Amino acid sequence: MNAMQEELILELRKTQEEIESSLKNKQENEWMIPILKDELADIITAIQKLEDGKFGQCEMSGEPLPENLLKIMPTIKSSRDSENLEHYYRKPINSSFL
Repeated sequence: MNAMQEELILELRKTQEEIESSLKNKQENEWMIPILKDELADIITAIQKLEDGKFGQCEMSGEPLPENLLKIMPTIKSSRDSENLEHYYRKPINSSFL
């Protein structure tokens, strides 16, 4: 596992813990629970791929996914998902807006 992947797995595990905590404490609105569960499943899958050495491969073609795309959305499953990327990625909160 390279340095980027090690950093990524730490971030994914942290996000996994945050989502599991939210689901356990039911801090989110009811309508968000299915979304959180879907995201949690994608995170678990990405972590498993990292551990198995299969991270970064398109599930449809088997071709490698671009590294910059994986940095934006580490739970991406195929190159086709990048067509709808704006619907999936998390936007950082810019402190200048606060």
